[in-house]
Amino acid sequence: MGAKRFAAVDGQPGGGLRPVGDRGGSGSLIRNIYAITERELKSYFASPVAWIVTAFFIAMWGFLFAAIVASGREAVIRPLLNNFSVTFLLAGPLLTMRLIAEEARTGTLELLLTQPIREVELVLGKYISSVVFLMFMLLMTGYFATLLEMFGNPDEGPMLSGYLGVLLQGMAFLAIGLLASAFTQNQIVAAVVTFVTLLILWLSDSLANTVLSGTAADVVRYVSITQRFNDMPRGIIDTKDVVFFLTIVVGCLFLTTQVLTARRWR
Repeated sequence: MGAKRFAAVDGQPGGGLRPVGDRGGSGSLIRNIYAITERELKSYFASPVAWIVTAFFIAMWGFLFAAIVASGREAVIRPLLNNFSVTFLLAGPLLTMRLIAEEARTGTLELLLTQPIREVELVLGKYISSVVFLMFMLLMTGYFATLLEMFGNPDEGPMLSGYLGVLLQGMAFLAIGLLASAFTQNQIVAAVVTFVTLLILWLSDSLANTVLSGTAADVVRYVSITQRFNDMPRGIIDTKDVVFFLTIVVGCLFLTTQVLTARRWR
């Protein structure tokens, strides 16, 4: 008889576990990921930190919108989208710092890893929940896009491609934050490591243009998240940029899974 699978499903780290399927098969894989995602989403929507981050995020967008609304048409939405990485430099680390670090601190992670739950299921469940919350935050900014549609005449192409860029960049930020959270039991350490990493990636383009030259500048410029994003609010979607962000996501999720696998066998 197959061993039962378990996942925590209440809204708090260290919460109760319930069986969600037998080991093996795509059905149990999906059920386990769904259960973990559901649990983490409950934690997000019950967390004051998540709501404070959302309020800060929306307030920043509102401030920028009010400051540049006089410029009119599609040019209004472009600065908002371009400034996404600035606001998410702070929001991203705060949204991901607890995902694994808090589980490790409370001992829930060790409990989960003693159950027949695949590390990849745990990682994907936690990551998907953070992406869903990111999409919720972006949905809230739809208010500003609606105002543009009502009172202006924005070019919808750059607006849609810009939102795609925002989503891809945010997904990369969250994956980096999840990886940082897997290395420590301290949420603050996870947040600081994530912030510093994102700041380096964000400043790499400026560093390449002002300090470095030649091959070194080209290499640093290649990993610039701002350069990869900048064309999207202009309506230009380059598959190389899309692949770049998705590569960060896949790479960080893979490394996070390996970190948890190492913990299981410690």
